[in-house]
Amino acid sequence: MNEALSKIEKVIGQKIISSSSGGGGCIADSFFIQTDQGGKYFLKNYSIKNVSVCEAHGLIELSKANKIKIPNVIWFNENILLLEYLPTARKTSDFFETFGSQLAKLHKVTSENFGFYEDNFIGSNVQKNLPQSTDWIDFYWNNRILYQLNLADKNGYADNELTTLILRLEKVLPSIIVEEPASLIHGDLWSGNYLCDEQSRPVIIDPAVYYGNREAEFAMTLLFGGFDEKFYLAYNEVFPLQKDWKYRIDLYKLYHVLNHLNLFGMGYYSQVISILKKYVR
Repeated sequence: MNEALSKIEKVIGQKIISSSSGGGGCIADSFFIQTDQGGKYFLKNYSIKNVSVCEAHGLIELSKANKIKIPNVIWFNENILLLEYLPTARKTSDFFETFGSQLAKLHKVTSENFGFYEDNFIGSNVQKNLPQSTDWIDFYWNNRILYQLNLADKNGYADNELTTLILRLEKVLPSIIVEEPASLIHGDLWSGNYLCDEQSRPVIIDPAVYYGNREAEFAMTLLFGGFDEKFYLAYNEVFPLQKDWKYRIDLYKLYHVLNHLNLFGMGYYSQVISILKKYVR
């Protein structure tokens, strides 16, 4: 950590006078740092190389859209990410309405291709964004579901039942998925990856950015219980979701539950099977 702080001092040209823990996740420790000139920053120190690089690139991509508040990226290398420090505050009554409408505007930023210019990370696992594709079904099958199945097989979690059900899923995807343009999405938007700043602005953090079907974004918001209903109502006022989107949500949850299986083990196996049986027999 001392080496990291020394690098940061050189980058910002200020002496760090204090640092305090901002908590830690599975793959990074975070710190609030203050300098002798009154500067305040948020520092993330990753145990896995290049997660910081990919996160920085994702934040920069979201920032370019200028639709929702994103922490400014100050500096990064293969292990360290230095960000603007944003003090948090309690949510005001219109927070989730603002959040929903701003996310809808973000999703109106589109690309010709599904994916991203580089692979990045979803937790500590690689998220395959390459090769990009003009076809969402092709991309979702190969870069999301099949990739996770192969990883589960490598990890020893893919028994005959799981493998058979997933391979059957490929055949029915065209009858389930509704095609849309490739929207710019956060990619890992759950309650731990947004905050409310002192101006009551929604701020999204820790992205796994790519251009994808926006229903995939909603699946992640609903994986652990969902956001306030005002969020979804406001979103649909600005950019209405396609008919029967709720039926398809579990299909997009499948990617994240498979990823949790590969990250954390067999405790997620039954949830994977349950989702698969909703769509295939």
